[in-house]
Amino acid sequence: MTQLRVVIVDDEQPARDRLRELLEDCRKELPHSIAGEAANGVEGLQIAAASGAEVVLVDIQMPEMSGIEFARHLQVLERPPAVIFVTAHDQYAVEAFEVNAVDYLTKPVRAARLLAALKKAASGARLGRGVLENIDPAPRRYFSVAERGRVTLVPVSEVIYLRAELKYVTVRTRTREHLVEESITQLEQEFGGAFVRIHRNCLVARRLIRGFERSAETEGEVGWAVILEGCEERLPVSRRQWMQVKALVT
Repeated sequence: MTQLRVVIVDDEQPARDRLRELLEDCRKELPHSIAGEAANGVEGLQIAAASGAEVVLVDIQMPEMSGIEFARHLQVLERPPAVIFVTAHDQYAVEAFEVNAVDYLTKPVRAARLLAALKKAASGARLGRGVLENIDPAPRRYFSVAERGRVTLVPVSEVIYLRAELKYVTVRTRTREHLVEESITQLEQEFGGAFVRIHRNCLVARRLIRGFERSAETEGEVGWAVILEGCEERLPVSRRQWMQVKALVT
């Protein structure tokens, strides 16, 4: 039987040690190898991507990046691994997982329950992005981009604007641009507190709006473009969005 490649992600060393021990107890019934372990989601993403892991055991509550957000970022990989969440006795989380048919383990984890979850993962069960959004609709802290076997994370706090281009969205920071395969409408719903729509295809960071300048006339009317801190490019504001956007700096 082919060995299952497993990655462990938990911010507490004793918890990672415990999972290693339990995995060893499961080895006879389900051959596997531990491809790596990480103390946070950022490191875990790189290990999972580089190792070609087929299963990730991830704690739900971690600083900087929750286990749910971690799992959402994994979905940008060509072959996302199966995710088994590990959680303390949080009844809300447990109910959410059960409703959405997501596999989870509650602490303290038992070997028999871990083995059952691993067998389910080995059978090919995988999560959809929409399921994870249903469980935790909170805005992500990062955008994720798959690049040459790695996952590049772009902090939302560093993004100047988001602009739809065909089936991709350009994520612009002060230093470069990234392309993500997401819907501008869904991004507006998720990040409406941090970004505002200025045009049907563009959202800009509210906190970076510094003013407006006149742009070329459109259909006989004077147009306006937004001035953003850290961006030389002037982005047009549509007539439909003008009053709402203008109100942000008045």
